Amino acid sequence: MLEKLQHLDRRWVFLMMLLAVAVPMLADWQVPEKSTLLVRQTFEAIDRLPEGSKILLSWDWDPSAEGELGPMANAFVRHCCQKKHKMVFIALWPVGQQLIDDTIEKLIQADYPHLVYGRDYVNLGFKPGNEGVIKVLLTDLRQLYTTDARGTNIEKIPVMRGLNTVRDFDLVVSVSAGYPGIKEWVQYASAAYPNQVRLITGTTGVSAPLLYPYIPDQLQGMLGAIKGAAEYEQLLLEKYPPTHGEEVGKYQEALRRMGPQLAAHLLMIGLIVLGNILYFASRRKQS
Repeated sequence: MLEKLQHLDRRWVFLMMLLAVAVPMLADWQVPEKSTLLVRQTFEAIDRLPEGSKILLSWDWDPSAEGELGPMANAFVRHCCQKKHKMVFIALWPVGQQLIDDTIEKLIQADYPHLVYGRDYVNLGFKPGNEGVIKVLLTDLRQLYTTDARGTNIEKIPVMRGLNTVRDFDLVVSVSAGYPGIKEWVQYASAAYPNQVRLITGTTGVSAPLLYPYIPDQLQGMLGAIKGAAEYEQLLLEKYPPTHGEEVGKYQEALRRMGPQLAAHLLMIGLIVLGNILYFASRRKQS
């Protein structure tokens, strides 16, 4: 038996990993989530704002990070819609503008048709310049954004009234996959104007450890990877259960992905433990 396990064909390992991921997906196995303090702080940063607050949402990512960031983006937008906040979308990444359009079409227009473009939300689109865009937004937003993504003059958009710089927003939300993204928002916005720019983020797992030093002064909240997204979804579903008019599944993507991830991680741990047992058993047998 020991000999067979030591020379196990690796294709059996691949098959076990396939089953560990596929079975929870097919069975729709969801793991109960208990939110951590950091996720609750992120949730409360939006939830405690008075109704009608103005929020800047920066889509600083592309489809390659959809697995982690897509559920976060949907959760942030749904939360803002539930609280009836005014949403202004921008993008520091070129593909971000298309992702904003998808969010508006598949989420806001589909589940919140009573919200009116231009009055309740607007898409200002993508502007090149990386952190240079943030620097301009801190002094004169209208210098850079003269129209929205549809070509409408910004002066004719009701939701933009009184918004001249980033400091006029009640909160900035950056969904970030890298550069330019949340680190630049911290360095050039919240760090430069402490207590004037409130900032939260949803970011990838590899970026999250680099941002902990900025919490809680420059960064008031953070969702890290799919785990943070799942915890946020759980909080959102508990406080704002979907109504009959909403497509429930789109707001449980992170929760659904946690089951396969947990099963795959348990399998990996089990294989590592088994490998060590076989190693020490073979050494003992040789001695």
